[in-house]
Amino acid sequence: MDGLVGLLKVRVVRGINLAYRDARGSDPYVVLRLGKKKLKTSVKKRSVNPIWHEELTLTVTDPSQPLKLEVFDKDTFSRDDPMGDAEIDVAPLIEAVNMNPEEIRNGAIIRSVRPSTKNCLADESHVCWRNGKFVQDMILRLKNVESGEIQLQLQWVNISPVAAR
Repeated sequence: MDGLVGLLKVRVVRGINLAYRDARGSDPYVVLRLGKKKLKTSVKKRSVNPIWHEELTLTVTDPSQPLKLEVFDKDTFSRDDPMGDAEIDVAPLIEAVNMNPEEIRNGAIIRSVRPSTKNCLADESHVCWRNGKFVQDMILRLKNVESGEIQLQLQWVNISPVAAR
């Protein structure tokens, strides 16, 4: 599958119990990477439970590539400190997109993804059909850090009508 498949809208909702990187907390921001593309949220000052509610849109060309998420503490005079990272498998969401939504009722859970050693989920995550869109809400447990979780919502946007139904 070459070329553009679709758009992945990632709503970075909030951080939960993020690590302290300074005495008074941290100034966290989130970096999303998919392939060569990289997007950042704004920096939230002095918060280990930041609320972003920011939507970042990434173009997806290879659905098998994981979405990488990293959290950093913004420092003015030194390199930003890492505050953990996670990987997101976007395949469950993209696979749901091939279903015919006309047969699905609003709010229906299409698929559930359980936490496992292969993913960073802190809790079961559901792919749903909601208000005419395929969405997946998730809470990710950050790796390589003492504490912290990030709540996200993924939403898939088809760019062109899928030819083969």
